[in-house]
Amino acid sequence: MKAIQLLTIVVASVCGATLCLAALSPDKPATIRVASYNVEFSRSATPEQIGEMFKPYKLDIIGFNEAPDGDWTARVGKVLGMPYSFVGKTSSANHKDKYKTILSRTPLEGTQEHELTGRGWNPASAVRATTKIEGVPFAFYSLHICKSGANDGHASSLATKVLPQEATERVIVVGDFNNNIGDAAIDTIEEAGFRSTWMDLKFDVSKKFTYNALDPKKNLGVIDHIFYNTSAGAKTADGGIIELNKPLSDHKPIWAEIVFPRTGSQ
Repeated sequence: MKAIQLLTIVVASVCGATLCLAALSPDKPATIRVASYNVEFSRSATPEQIGEMFKPYKLDIIGFNEAPDGDWTARVGKVLGMPYSFVGKTSSANHKDKYKTILSRTPLEGTQEHELTGRGWNPASAVRATTKIEGVPFAFYSLHICKSGANDGHASSLATKVLPQEATERVIVVGDFNNNIGDAAIDTIEEAGFRSTWMDLKFDVSKKFTYNALDPKKNLGVIDHIFYNTSAGAKTADGGIIELNKPLSDHKPIWAEIVFPRTGSQ
């Protein structure tokens, strides 16, 4: 009887170890659920309301822009069980409470803020941090930039000065670009090796808008985007514009589920 019990324990232990090894398989891709939201300095909603709105999406990381300073982002995180945040120091166009921030379920490292230069309103910037999801490291940028052409604005500054210096293998860039897919500014970002999640989702951006949620008759189309670097071999599995019965900002939140292969991860 004891021999049978011992054999059962050994078999269970071996099976358990096998399952653990399967879970850590280097061939299993890492799935990252990300969102972006211009919250218009929280004029129309509290951080707690925004946190409740995001709950069903089970997000790993969020990029906010036009966010208030202080503990605003952390308060959203408290609702979502996302305890790590980073708040930039540059408020867009020097307006009150228009900061770029990052909220994450996993620890953030290498936090910094990049000034973006060009025509239109200034200053503009992108906040950046690295983190690991499912053991896979990636860099994450949250930005707010002005509409521009191919070579004269913040998008060009991002594409030609900031992103080429990024050493992390996997990169996600989110935010309010104030440009539509097909604009020269967006083409510049794509030429830098980045792809919009809208493309993978075969999302017809010409029939949708992310601004103005509060006044749809004055909408400017889809100007909020999520990009990933094509060199990472990723693919967007799901995502879209979050349509709310009662808008919480003048922008609509967007989200995506991006799948990254583990090959080459550190």
